[in-house]
Amino acid sequence: MGKPELVSSKKPEINKEKSLKGTFVSVLLLGAFIVVTWLLVFFLFIARK
Repeated sequence: MGKPELVSSKKPEINKEKSLKGTFVSVLLLGAFIVVTWLLVFFLFIARK
């Protein structure tokens, strides 16, 4: 019977930078949407005054 090979329990590191970039873009888009919505409502308020 042959010598059993050592199985490495160390998993290869997964680069999480892609998911963080996606999160950053999502937060920027959400922030931009909030700012644009706020500005539209503000200008509507000013125009109706």
